[in-house]
Amino acid sequence: MLAEFDLIRHYFTAPGAADSRVALGIGDDATLLVPRAGHELAVSVDTSVTNVHFPDDAPASAVGHRALAVAVSDLAAMGARARWCWMALTLDARRFADEDAADAWLSGYAQGFLGGCAAYDSTLVGGDVTSGTLAISVTVMGDVPTGQALKRSGAVVGDVVAVTGALGGGAGGLELWQRGERDLSHPLLRRYLLPEPRLEAGMALRGLATSAMDISDGLLADLGHIRRASNVDVQLDADAVPLAEGLTAALGADAARRAALSGGDDYELLITIAPENFARAQAALDAQGLALSAVGRCVAPGAVSSGDGSVDAAAGDYHGWQHFAPASATVPGDSR
Repeated sequence: MLAEFDLIRHYFTAPGAADSRVALGIGDDATLLVPRAGHELAVSVDTSVTNVHFPDDAPASAVGHRALAVAVSDLAAMGARARWCWMALTLDARRFADEDAADAWLSGYAQGFLGGCAAYDSTLVGGDVTSGTLAISVTVMGDVPTGQALKRSGAVVGDVVAVTGALGGGAGGLELWQRGERDLSHPLLRRYLLPEPRLEAGMALRGLATSAMDISDGLLADLGHIRRASNVDVQLDADAVPLAEGLTAALGADAARRAALSGGDDYELLITIAPENFARAQAALDAQGLALSAVGRCVAPGAVSSGDGSVDAAAGDYHGWQHFAPASATVPGDSR
């Protein structure tokens, strides 16, 4: 395998015109960036570890795409536009001792990662390469007009709770992968290994949504973050939660519903929004070919009752993914 700096130059220095937003990019001790006037910077970091966040035998291009996409999803949740990213890649030197195998994997990985950079208009401006258990840490930076960032803390009693797209596809894809399915044209496998952050949707929801976050750990688990940050409770209509294409056929009705509520890895947006703004938000996302579905409402703390058959999102009926939690607190089959 190539030495560290040769590896960076060979695989991760993208050709093409210089980015005018980057005063100094890859190759120095630090990066120099040019922020836009009148904007705040949104910064997030996400780490993906083999056999925790992605299967060890996943295609290298999918690993690269996924590592960037799940990090960029945090920018989408803030209503930010992606600008720059940093990538720290830890490689198992023993696994890549064969030069041909190393070149094949790194070429595929770089294709997936840099392809995502092009798709999301995010420039790779630095990072690190080191030896150890295969893992990728991606730091993303975007910008949002001052005062317009979407946060978790703005929900109020009476707001509609809504989700973009459909849920359960990430968990369904993982289940199929564990069963031996390897056809990446399958919609559930694509949802799991090739997720697409909702950047355009996040920007369209600025000024409309009262709170937002991306769904990475499961709908109910992530609703808990908004509940706590906004000091509201949520009455969730489980039957209104849209299911990913092919999910019921693959898992059965009960498991499909559980995957949609608690499976995670969907990277759709979870928002709250005033009822009078919901139709406007629906129309904005419909123009992008993306559905926005009402799945519940915000109520006063302590006012939730599940007597009507709906799910009490405060009651812990389901759990999402939690690192360092006992197995009983996670979704069975989740590789993370």
